[in-house]
Amino acid sequence: MTSTNQYSPDIQRDIETLRSWIKSCPQGGMVFFGGAGVSTESGIPDFRSSNGLFMRNYQIPPEQIVSHTFFERHPKEFYDFYFTHMIFPDVQPNQAHKKLGELYREGTLRAVVTQNVDGLHQKAGCDVVYELHGSAERNYCMRCKKKYALPELINLHEQAEDGIPRCTECGGVVRPDVVLYEEGLDQKVMQGAVTAIANASLLVVAGTSLVVYPAAGLLQYFNGSHLAIVNLQPTSVDRNADLCIPAKVGDVFSF
Repeated sequence: MTSTNQYSPDIQRDIETLRSWIKSCPQGGMVFFGGAGVSTESGIPDFRSSNGLFMRNYQIPPEQIVSHTFFERHPKEFYDFYFTHMIFPDVQPNQAHKKLGELYREGTLRAVVTQNVDGLHQKAGCDVVYELHGSAERNYCMRCKKKYALPELINLHEQAEDGIPRCTECGGVVRPDVVLYEEGLDQKVMQGAVTAIANASLLVVAGTSLVVYPAAGLLQYFNGSHLAIVNLQPTSVDRNADLCIPAKVGDVFSF
């Protein structure tokens, strides 16, 4: 067990309370809702913290670069940014991912709802993962729909003179199966997330500022016993939570 002595006694007490809720949770009673802060301990930068990707100085704002319009009009510049700042093929699950995988295998964890596209929950053993913003692990040709894994996409990018990955079958542009700005979320994924949250007795929200909608709006469907928020910074939903723990997600899930 990782020590939580770096936190105040009040925070340590709240961490132990959450752990007790998890341990006493009925089978399939827990749902985990996570954002970028879940994967920062694996070495993937977040977006909106003081050192986040969206807070750095770029000639073009990152939110604009990862939009549908920019992708359509400037695919080379999109992929230059995407492969430089958003793809981390060698990252591995951290303690939080691993513990959630363990809880899933034990039957406590019903599902993970994630805003991340890194696929680390699946690598850690969670099979029911609602990826609200898609997955960088999946890619497809926009013309013939041929599918490509991430290593294949990276290879196509490296082989292309202009850096734009193109299909080996038809020459169409291959794009990641991620939700860009201006694009809607997959309704089947959203419905699965809604159902999981609505049927949970314990909802743990971690590593997310809860400012991105419609994902953040999913919390309104929770009617269970305990809502816990684990985030280093306050969120707009803190007032509705039973516990608000300003700690690293990996520390909280080291038990």
